[in-house]
Amino acid sequence: MKPDPSMQDSPSSPPPNATVGRRPFVLVTGLSGAGRMTALNALEDMGYVAVDNMPLPLLGDLMRSTAGGAGTTAPPLAFGVDTRTFGFDPQELVRRVRKLRQRPDLDAKLLFLECDTEVLRRRYTESRRPHPLAPDRPAIDGITEERRQIGWMRDSADVLVDTSSLTPHALKQFLAGQFALGPHIGTRLAVMSFSFRRGLPREADLVFDTRFLKNPHYDPALKPLTGRDPAVASFIATDPDYQPFLDRLKGLIGPLLPRFDAEGKSYLTIAVGCTGGRHRSVAVAEALADWLRGAGRSVTLTHRDADGAGGLSGGAG
Repeated sequence: MKPDPSMQDSPSSPPPNATVGRRPFVLVTGLSGAGRMTALNALEDMGYVAVDNMPLPLLGDLMRSTAGGAGTTAPPLAFGVDTRTFGFDPQELVRRVRKLRQRPDLDAKLLFLECDTEVLRRRYTESRRPHPLAPDRPAIDGITEERRQIGWMRDSADVLVDTSSLTPHALKQFLAGQFALGPHIGTRLAVMSFSFRRGLPREADLVFDTRFLKNPHYDPALKPLTGRDPAVASFIATDPDYQPFLDRLKGLIGPLLPRFDAEGKSYLTIAVGCTGGRHRSVAVAEALADWLRGAGRSVTLTHRDADGAGGLSGGAG
């Protein structure tokens, strides 16, 4: 696929970044059950020294003990804390992070993991584990109390992730875009399809609606398929508005990417939705990802609801 000319303005090297040469430090916190351990494991796989649930007063000692000696480079550090952590105080934690951000030798970020209450309740029910703030009461009591105690910390986060609809793999992909070590060329892109019936993806930066296109759901031969199948993609492409829409989409996104690069944005999620997240949004997301890759961009492609939307009635697609 021929790259769009508007994509060629992207810089061939990363924009100047004030964090170059500074030690990466990620403080991982959030609601219990929202995926803190998955996040820490992902950061460890990227090369961070990951430490979980160490008493908060020992944070300074940990940073000094891993600082390295003469001629060595201090490794990047990820530090996990939550309401179980000894000495945990949300106000003190935010104050410490603000001070760390001011240090010239650190690139300090606060990662906060959020999740819907019902999803958290279901996770605790399925795992049969008690909530740390309600060991002898229903999990919903602990979830409510923890949200009251630390929910406000989201406003101080550098990176906020809602894991309600994310698989562990998708969370790891997102974190790789935000915290991967080493230089990269331009903003990393994630393209995803989704079902409006199942809600907007909260991690999305740009959202586009394809529900106006011809719907393969009503064709018995195409209904069981997805937008990844050539027959479905070809059917949708016969809509007279399909190609003009795709061209305008490229014309909108293309000029934005160099600006995101210049701002130092590390990760951009582009979400494409339709009613059931199975046909139209999948086909458009596939075409969009192919175009971006053809323009030399680093792209991950996911279909959030394609495999589970087939059972929806009333015009899924």
